[in-house]
Amino acid sequence: MQKADIGLIGLAVMGENLALNIESKGFSIAVFNRTISRVDDLINGRARNKDFIGTKSIEEFVDVLSSPRKIILLVKAGDPVDQFIDMLVPYLDEGDLIIDGGNSNYMDTIRRSKSLTEKGFLFIGTGVSGGEEGALKGPAMMPGGSSEAYGLVEPIFTKIAAQVDGMPCCSYIGDDGAGHYVKMVHNGIEYGDMQLICEAYALMTQVLGMDAQEVHQAFDQWNQGELGSYLIEITADIFTQFDQSGVPLVDQILDQAGQKGTGKWTGISALTLGVSVPTIVEAVFARCISAVKSERVAASKVLSGPQVRFEGDKNEFLSAIGDALYAAKICSYAQGFGLMRQASFDYEWDLDFGQISLGWRGGCIIRAKFLYRIAEAFDRNSDLPNLLLDDYFQGVIESTQPNWRRVIVTATQLGIPIPAFSSALAYFDSYRSARVPANLIQAQRDYFGAHTYHKINSDGDVIVDTVGEPVVFHTEWMLEDRPEIEV
Repeated sequence: MQKADIGLIGLAVMGENLALNIESKGFSIAVFNRTISRVDDLINGRARNKDFIGTKSIEEFVDVLSSPRKIILLVKAGDPVDQFIDMLVPYLDEGDLIIDGGNSNYMDTIRRSKSLTEKGFLFIGTGVSGGEEGALKGPAMMPGGSSEAYGLVEPIFTKIAAQVDGMPCCSYIGDDGAGHYVKMVHNGIEYGDMQLICEAYALMTQVLGMDAQEVHQAFDQWNQGELGSYLIEITADIFTQFDQSGVPLVDQILDQAGQKGTGKWTGISALTLGVSVPTIVEAVFARCISAVKSERVAASKVLSGPQVRFEGDKNEFLSAIGDALYAAKICSYAQGFGLMRQASFDYEWDLDFGQISLGWRGGCIIRAKFLYRIAEAFDRNSDLPNLLLDDYFQGVIESTQPNWRRVIVTATQLGIPIPAFSSALAYFDSYRSARVPANLIQAQRDYFGAHTYHKINSDGDVIVDTVGEPVVFHTEWMLEDRPEIEV
């Protein structure tokens, strides 16, 4: 009996489309689904007369795979992944490979990688971006695990991934949970991108009074320049859709945004690692406040703000919104890459940020023209601590900063909420400040909790002891003479 090159478990839309993608690239594939009817529907439908093997049990599924076996799981993140791993393990041989292609939490991936490695199996946690269309036509793929494990599946992954300039949007990310971590941050950046676009839309309609056709034209024009991206492109398309009565479809959609958790995970990781990602977190919070629709409606009837009345040149202000969008976008990506940089250090992943940005050029939701600029920045300096320090991005921020500030001032004066735009500017201003008021926080902490502090000399340098270690001080703030002591 001929064996399949690879197997896939989980035939929801993503799994079915990815299976069809794999087969279309010349690989035979075995499929299994907990609900067996899905297997029959696929084999007798879209996979008819294709190189598919439908199976009705885990034992049969494993038996029809060539060795070493390569098995993709595309099931709901969490317990279902563990359950299928537990079902597979009794039938596997040493050196067989399990690939989790779902949106799993990277900490679960680290745990699963360690457990399966100890049992003699290989494991890859692979971030897959692009939705159902990407799964079918070519997603961006972010595989993390042992390099040996990736070597087994690389010939397949690099063929089924999106291709840009003849290069696959797939490369080895790093050990254990690196792939799923990078996918998580990708999604966090996606949250930021979407919120920034929505705030630009709010300014266009509420401040400038633009109609759907005008908003479409603005986004379509932006898509031709440095802001060009998949999200800008689809946003332009959205404003061309009208219902039968001629009302823009977007105006009939309830203003409550859903979320599946990866943006929240990005914020949690940032807090854990001590990295500032305010724009990404504000994008998550914006979805949270959108969810309390009834409260907002009630509050709108009793809480007042300024009258929205714009005075000025509308075309100039529209151009300013575009500048603000690009500047804030740069800051949002700087936050995401800064978070990955810290995670790479803490988890010893040795992430290649230039390669990661190139891998996001096609297939994924945040694919954008300016990802080339990020790759070029890391080509110039592979140890770049922050995108804002690159010459190109410094130049963009310098040229767009006046309009960026003007947009935020105007929105604030008119009472238009723009948390992502504002947090991005606060991040920029904080990062460029040699001194921030955290000295007062440390004094307060020492006052109420004796948490101690470091001191600086007249040159602004931290006071150190004879071996170069910072001296720790504590003040008895509540005593009249307030003695300061070295701790």
